[in-house]
Amino acid sequence: MPSEKPTDLDGDLPPTSVYDQPETEVVSKTRVSCDGSEPSLGHPRVWLEIDPALGWVECGYCDKRFVLKGHEDKAG
Repeated sequence: MPSEKPTDLDGDLPPTSVYDQPETEVVSKTRVSCDGSEPSLGHPRVWLEIDPALGWVECGYCDKRFVLKGHEDKAG
């Protein structure tokens, strides 16, 4: 049975809106909220807690990274 996946597409792949580097925001509090970086591409609001020993946390929906002020070097 032949595969249903196309294997002979010519040209570039379509854009996926996936970026190599996550959006990063430096914050001063360990509790932050995220609801997506763009209104049209948003997600449900989630609350995240930054472990002070780690210094950053990433949103599980959009991969936005929140970095605690003073820990910018630990966030990659």
